[in-house]
Amino acid sequence: MVLVVTEGSFSQEVLDSPIPVLVSFWAPWCGLCRLVNPLLDRQESEWGSPVKVVSINADENFKLANTYRLKTLPTILLIKNGAILSRFDDFKGRDDLRAAAETIQVTLGALQSRYREAAQRV
Repeated sequence: MVLVVTEGSFSQEVLDSPIPVLVSFWAPWCGLCRLVNPLLDRQESEWGSPVKVVSINADENFKLANTYRLKTLPTILLIKNGAILSRFDDFKGRDDLRAAAETIQVTLGALQSRYREAAQRV
């Protein structure tokens, strides 16, 4: 389930998270944005690595939207330890959303492999 995050909970839920966080910025007036959360919710169950998925209303959280320099909506960020690993913000339709989900899955798989290798060395 996609967790709703605000400016007040952003640090705790995203920046301080021990696992990667997929942040979906959206707005109620954005038609394509309405497709993002259900898609991410479905994809989250298919991804083989732990990831937290959060949703942020850009209109209600202007400081965050400004901090991450949103130019278009929806914008999806993959954040780990406060750093942006991937940014997706040029969606024209469902196919672009699906392609972003596949890219995120590959990135998460690579992160999971690195964690396993590091754990084996310890």
